[in-house]
Amino acid sequence: MKTLSVIIPAYNECKTIKKVIQSVESVHIPDFRKEIIIVDDYSTDGTREILRELPQQYKVLYHSENRGKGAALRTGFASATGDYIVIQDADLEYNPEDFSVLLEPLLAGNADVVYGSRFVGNRPHRVLFFWHYVGNKLLTVYSNMMTDLNLTDMETCYKMFSRKAMDAILPELKSNRFTIEPEITARVAKKKLRVYEVGISYHGRTYAEGKKIGWKDGFSAIWAIFKFNVFK
Repeated sequence: MKTLSVIIPAYNECKTIKKVIQSVESVHIPDFRKEIIIVDDYSTDGTREILRELPQQYKVLYHSENRGKGAALRTGFASATGDYIVIQDADLEYNPEDFSVLLEPLLAGNADVVYGSRFVGNRPHRVLFFWHYVGNKLLTVYSNMMTDLNLTDMETCYKMFSRKAMDAILPELKSNRFTIEPEITARVAKKKLRVYEVGISYHGRTYAEGKKIGWKDGFSAIWAIFKFNVFK
C-alpha cells in the first residue's frame, strides 16, 4: 500500500481546520493510506488548542513564531514520508476529492509533479474577484515566460509531487511566505521535472471569510519569479 502525505499549513484557521482534516480523512483512494501533517504557523485564534486535542494518528508540528506559509510548507515537506506529497490549504477553498484526479498522471508514470488548475476543466468553482483573476493570470504568464512552462495556474494550492520530485527540490527551497508558489515552480522547471496540469474545483472565500493573500503579495511574487529563475 502506498502513502500520500497531505501537508496542511495552518495560520488562524480555527473555523475550518477540523472540517478540512475531516474532509481529507473522508477521501478514499484505493491502495493508499494517508499521512496527514498539520503545521501550525503560530496561530493566535485557538487553532493551536484545537490541534492539541487531535488523536495521535496525526502528525502536528508547531512553529514558535509566525514565519509564513512557505516556512510551514518546508517544515511539512521535511517531515513527510509518503510516496507522494500534496499541499492542502487549511481553509475550505480546495476539495480533497480532487486528490484522485491529481494522482492519475503520477500513477500512470507520466508526471513527476501535477498542478491542479482552477482555470481548466469543468469542475465547479465559485465566482469571485475579477482583479484577483487578472493578477493571477499575469503572474502565471510572467512565470511561464521565465520557466518556459505553459501552466494556466501557477499560484494554485494544489501541487502534488512524487517522492523523487520532492527530494529534488526540497533542499533548495528558501521562501518563507507566499513566494513559495513561484519558487516551487522555478525549482521544478530548473530540475526539468515532468509537469502535468489537471482541472480541479475551487470554492474561493472572501476577505470577510478569512482570505489572507493581498496585493502586496502580488508584488512580492513578481520579484520572486525573477529571483528564483535567474539566480540559484
